Amino acid sequence: MRGTTVPPGTPCPAPPPGELPMHRLEVPAGPPEGVLPFAVGTFDTIGPLSRADFPHRHTFHEIVHVTGGTGTHVVDLARWPLRPPNLGIIAPGQVHQWAGVRGLTGHVVLFTDDFLLDHPADGALLRRLSERPWLELDARADAVVTRLIADLEDEFRRAEDGAESVLRALVHVLVVRAGRLLGTPPPAPAGAVAAGFARLASRPEPGLWSVRAYADRLGVTPGHLTEAVKTATGRTAAQLVREARIREAQRFLLRTDLTVRQVARRTGFADPAYFCRFFRRETGVSPGEFRRGGENHHD
Repeated sequence: MRGTTVPPGTPCPAPPPGELPMHRLEVPAGPPEGVLPFAVGTFDTIGPLSRADFPHRHTFHEIVHVTGGTGTHVVDLARWPLRPPNLGIIAPGQVHQWAGVRGLTGHVVLFTDDFLLDHPADGALLRRLSERPWLELDARADAVVTRLIADLEDEFRRAEDGAESVLRALVHVLVVRAGRLLGTPPPAPAGAVAAGFARLASRPEPGLWSVRAYADRLGVTPGHLTEAVKTATGRTAAQLVREARIREAQRFLLRTDLTVRQVARRTGFADPAYFCRFFRRETGVSPGEFRRGGENHHD
């Protein structure tokens, strides 16, 4: 949980030039055993950052239930129009913002990976859901989500004995139900190595641009990491590292004013020309063409 949470009222530090703001979850101060890496409330009670209109990232998962408002929710490379009721999933490391939003109402559920202690596979499911993070709810689905979030809010507010275990269980139910609504079944249980790889890949860090770098961070051999990831996901670790690298480059190209040379350096390429060849091979377009093409619109 270190580095992912802060005491209430802690200002968000200004990011270094070319970086995006990183928001951390505010939790009450106190001994480690008293800190609950979880919060739920309306957009108003959570605070103005819950409706931030500038591109930023989180160190935590966010589930949003929009019940009113107009405008657009921008997540990574796509723009999703508000047509309430909506359900949205934002994973740690994703870039998002609320654009041109008016009259936004609803609830926000925030929690770190540490909160998924009882159901670690939920983290992998949430990251899969975040690949298509926006859903228009019908009346029945909206009623289910509304009821679950109301239970979460009531349990969180009361803070009675056993509240933490109840909150963890309710979040698990909410995540599984969201997976059903989005047509995404829960993944097969992943081992600790594969789960650790998924967490690191979702929040790219400087230097983590190769299978060996991930393996060193996790304290295993590259071969063991490759086998664990293949067993858990059916895909190779090298493929997932390439995708994470491209996704991070796309975020910088679309959400910052960094030059292509600077984006190359931020994503681990010493040679900008090689970065351009890599980017075109993986996406079919050059970095410049991608930047000029802009975002995907979902209407």
